[in-house]
Amino acid sequence: MRIIAIALNTFKEAIRDRILYLLLFFAATSIIFSRLLALLTVGDRVKIIKDVGLASLSLFGALMAILMGTSLVYKEIDKKTIFTLLSKPIHRLQFLLGKFFGLVFTLFIMISLMSLIFLALIFFHTFRIEWKMLLAILFIFMELALVTSVAILFSCFSTPILSSIFSLSFYLIGHLSWGLETLIHKIKGGAAKTLVQILYTFLPDLENFNFKTEVVHALPIQAKFLVFSTLYGVFYTLFILTLAILVFRRRDFI
Repeated sequence: MRIIAIALNTFKEAIRDRILYLLLFFAATSIIFSRLLALLTVGDRVKIIKDVGLASLSLFGALMAILMGTSLVYKEIDKKTIFTLLSKPIHRLQFLLGKFFGLVFTLFIMISLMSLIFLALIFFHTFRIEWKMLLAILFIFMELALVTSVAILFSCFSTPILSSIFSLSFYLIGHLSWGLETLIHKIKGGAAKTLVQILYTFLPDLENFNFKTEVVHALPIQAKFLVFSTLYGVFYTLFILTLAILVFRRRDFI
């Protein structure tokens, strides 16, 4: 119950944040702008709208998670409200999980609003509901939950600016680490190849949540990839949250 209470309070604080609505405005503008881009581009207009729309959901959703997540814990410390909260019978684990679930619920609402605009725009062109888009959106949301946990982890020991830089780096590296797999096949055996393999193993691979190409171009998706991506997201998020809880437990607020 305490986790739920903290989550609801976090949600109420988050929906009053102007940054949230500013990003929502830019996301909606980007999705609507995709129609104009489709008109100016040679090719399948609907596919361009789908591609740009899903990319907008992912990018602006990540910015929401990073900019809000990195200030969640720091804000409580800066305003000294952390002393009042922790003086009550609230465990630090409950406090952190409440913050996490509160922000994830906020992101769920924002992604839902952006998705409605996106799906309405597609319906305007095709006159049918593209249910398969929901699969790509679901995994985008799963990715945002992971990014939120990372943002909260950094907010436990760093300032919002540095935490934002670290979290954004995590997001960018996660979407570029796939290039290391190609590099592994091109490098001949030796220390360099071993180093690249180690980096590829430990760096996040957010492309596991990227099903945009398959959905937009109606390509088949094997069930085993969906299961793997789901398990990857759940366990990676739990791992990051565990690290955040361990760091937060060691913080001395006196």
